[in-house]
Amino acid sequence: MNGLLTRQKDCIQHLLKWKVGAVFMDAGTGKTRAAMEIVNTSPCENVIWIAPLRTLDNLKAEIAKWGGLKGTVDFFGVESIGQSDRIYLLVYNLLSSGKSTFIVMDESLKIKNMEAKRTRRLLCLSRKAEYKLILNGTPLSKNLLDLWSQMEFLDHRILNMSYTQFKNTFCDYTTFIKKCGRTTITREFINGYENIDYLHSLIEHYVYKCDLKLNISQYYNTINFKIGEKEKEEYINIKELFLDNEMLEYRNNNIFLEMTQKMQHAYCCTADKFTKVDELFTKIPQKDTIIFCKYIDSRTECERRYKEAKVLSYQKEAFGLNLQHYQYMIFFDKIWDYALRMQATRRTFRTGQESDCIYYDMTGNVGLEDMIDTNIEKKISMTEYFKQKTIEEIKTEL
Repeated sequence: MNGLLTRQKDCIQHLLKWKVGAVFMDAGTGKTRAAMEIVNTSPCENVIWIAPLRTLDNLKAEIAKWGGLKGTVDFFGVESIGQSDRIYLLVYNLLSSGKSTFIVMDESLKIKNMEAKRTRRLLCLSRKAEYKLILNGTPLSKNLLDLWSQMEFLDHRILNMSYTQFKNTFCDYTTFIKKCGRTTITREFINGYENIDYLHSLIEHYVYKCDLKLNISQYYNTINFKIGEKEKEEYINIKELFLDNEMLEYRNNNIFLEMTQKMQHAYCCTADKFTKVDELFTKIPQKDTIIFCKYIDSRTECERRYKEAKVLSYQKEAFGLNLQHYQYMIFFDKIWDYALRMQATRRTFRTGQESDCIYYDMTGNVGLEDMIDTNIEKKISMTEYFKQKTIEEIKTEL
């Protein structure tokens, strides 16, 4: 274990006592290296490493850099397991071969949706292996319920309760039931959490948590831009269409994601936005800058205009990339998801970064932009934010 950081050694020592473990180390703290040492110390003959598809090449290079894994190693994209019967059965058969196999689930928040085929398949696969690790930089994205599937993946005996029992034990929630003809619609909203000390006592032996501590700083800046008249008019038309009382009833009030997506897309490529970025690039070098975009239109235009910068999308490229040689980051489009935003910042603020990390938030002159900023500050989901508001408050704020 030569060359390991103190936090990596602590992680290994904490989890080597168990056959399963959760490495909840901030992005950039070296959790891949720690996981490698744990896997190589085990008696397992084979390794199955599951991660988001777009991170696999970078992951393989990282593992090779530190000497590789012992035995036979197979890498699979988590998306492929959910979408491809062939890949799922291939992994299932590998685990049924009779050989001792270690499963590593990278970016374990990818298994949080209990209704998704991907989650059901991964939980099924996990029962075929005795040795398991889950890795993630952000253990909870929006609510505590995300933790259940991650612990269930490791071993049912850790929590020893069903999803419903977990929710009833640790969540204070309200259930709304509405009948629309023959259809009954049920929605649940989490008000808060309880019995957290008890939850901690159940999982503490199997979890190693580490925050990133670097001798550099993070600086956040806001760049204000004006939305063009044409885009502003479209923004208002979309708002009025979606917040019409009849429309709300028709869509059962569950329209906010669709509404905000369309409203934000209406001005994602407004002219002044690019003018402000052009001005910024007279002060900082493009080649040292990452631009995060939410929409295909804004990404395509940024790639066309700023050829020396690295243009990425949040959903596809906020995870698993080591980009510590970049110093600057522009959030060209805002997002509601706090965990995804944090993952994006950790592409540069990570072990190996030698310069201060500087971030620029593009902020337009409409209420939606302020709403998203408030949501990120409070670290809550979009649904939680909107459920606290009346329709009239939303109309006024937007």
